[in-house]
Amino acid sequence: MRFTIRVKPGAKRDAVGGRWGEDALIVAVAAPAVEGKANDAVRRALAKAFGVRRQDVVIVAGERGRDKIVELDPEPDDAPVTLTRLLG
Repeated sequence: MRFTIRVKPGAKRDAVGGRWGEDALIVAVAAPAVEGKANDAVRRALAKAFGVRRQDVVIVAGERGRDKIVELDPEPDDAPVTLTRLLG
């Protein structure tokens, strides 16, 4: 399963939820956007939100930007429902 996210690095706390634009999920992380720290935090936050292992969350595109395409592999059975709930 692939979906688009918008990352907000340097937030007060890690949070997953909300919509950016038409279909991007907002992922706020406390880690700064330096040396891949924010990307690691994004993977941890999404893994927790979807109930998967961190290594099951792969950043497919946008490694150096705020807009990213993320893949869950393998896809959990309830992933579409969870994504819809998180988008609000």
